[in-house]
Amino acid sequence: MSLEMKVPAVGESISEVTIGQWFKQDGDQVEMDEVICELESDKATFELTAEASGVLKIKAQEGDTLEIGATICIIDTEAEASASESKPKDDSPSKSEEKSSEGGKTGEVKEMIVPTVGESITEVTLATWLKADGDYVELDEIIAEVDSDKATFELPAEANGILKHVAQEGDTLEIGGLICKIEVTEGGAPSEEVSATESTSSAPSGASTSDKETYATGHASPAAAKILAEKGIDAKDVKGTGKDGRITKEDAEKAEKKAPEAPKTASKPTASKSEDSAAPAPKVSGSRDSRREKMSSLRRTVSRRLVAVKNETAMLTTFNEVNMGPIMEMRKKFKDQFKEKHGVNLGFMSFFTKAVCVALQEWPAVNAQIDGNEIVYNDFCDISIAVSAPKGLVVPVIRNAESMSFEEIEKEVVRLATKARDNKLSIEEMTGGTFTLTNGGIFGSMMSTPIINAPQSAILGMHNIVERPMAVNGEVKILPMMYLALSYDHRIIDGRESVSFLVRVKQLLEDPTRLLFGV
Repeated sequence: MSLEMKVPAVGESISEVTIGQWFKQDGDQVEMDEVICELESDKATFELTAEASGVLKIKAQEGDTLEIGATICIIDTEAEASASESKPKDDSPSKSEEKSSEGGKTGEVKEMIVPTVGESITEVTLATWLKADGDYVELDEIIAEVDSDKATFELPAEANGILKHVAQEGDTLEIGGLICKIEVTEGGAPSEEVSATESTSSAPSGASTSDKETYATGHASPAAAKILAEKGIDAKDVKGTGKDGRITKEDAEKAEKKAPEAPKTASKPTASKSEDSAAPAPKVSGSRDSRREKMSSLRRTVSRRLVAVKNETAMLTTFNEVNMGPIMEMRKKFKDQFKEKHGVNLGFMSFFTKAVCVALQEWPAVNAQIDGNEIVYNDFCDISIAVSAPKGLVVPVIRNAESMSFEEIEKEVVRLATKARDNKLSIEEMTGGTFTLTNGGIFGSMMSTPIINAPQSAILGMHNIVERPMAVNGEVKILPMMYLALSYDHRIIDGRESVSFLVRVKQLLEDPTRLLFGV
């Protein structure tokens, strides 16, 4: 009997879905209620479970868009029965059962799901498998890294046993989604004798175990396949050094594209003459290759939030310029003594953070935020620092910056920036913040209009320092100048407050001794 499985109704306003990923292959045996694929709509991702036990026959492929009620697959329920009936009845245990008992397998399969990693996090992306499919893993051993829109987390094994991948690198999974399975074993890893027996029995007669080929032979891991695709190298031309000949990431990185073979002109002299007489093909300079990469969870979330801020706030930007000469002179005078005493460099960030904290306390609306029909005024200054990390922009927070010294601010900036570049920031270190500083000047930016970091109401953009001729007391002088840009939410901050705030920051930076006396 064949059971047709159709796309279920997943919501009142949803009329079609897209097949995101098949967890089972065509012809695989599936069990009732087992998750076989993932369906994506314009609002959410859903799991499709088997409605019966049997052999799966796939009718729609990954990426296909189907209407509600369309056939997605067929389950042949009789195929399972016929397969079980055709097995010879034998009271003696089979070879696989003997191997299972010798290898310490208990028959229990531990399903590992994506854990809850934060209140506001609903999905994660599988970044890297640290253990290969089929590897033996131990309890609490780190087997994979997963990325959320805020941080990277390590996934530890929940049992001792053989790891079976369900999700692949780059897949996006919802919290609670199946990520892998572990065939639980007792007494540690399978013995070498059992492994040798399995290898010998599976290899053809007369062939050594080193010559054995499996489905993994010549197969590239997801990370290796991506590198090979970028290099334009066929996996068939790469020798794998991984388990059973699998092509690892290291193999892909070392692989080089084969040079084209030289034409054999000596074998066919007549053909070579005709080729010489023909007009040569025009040479095309440059490459026209292109590639597609799935957006990371962090990039998708940043994109969604930036668009939401543009649509939901009355954002406006005001500008001013600052003479950085006094701060540069002060740094030049004291930077060596500062580093010798505190063990950290004296940078510009501590001056800007202190100046911003003073101005925020004088103009509290810039440090406030809207919550429904209420305005929340903060008496503290939690300053968010925008940092460009390998996986995208992150914004760690310096807590109570108003009460910190120059030394404490510089050390905290270094600590947070280092953790950001190593993808080690925790959720707590990126949560909150009442005002944001972003420094595009380190990349050479002269002017920009930064976007507010919601739910905050303002952000200050710093830019590069350029020597420009300026009029000072009727004379032209060359001064190191920086443009400052304050983007703010006009719903809560008026023009008087935004401009006055920026003028106050300019005043404090052009005469940094004011920071010492609070004037």
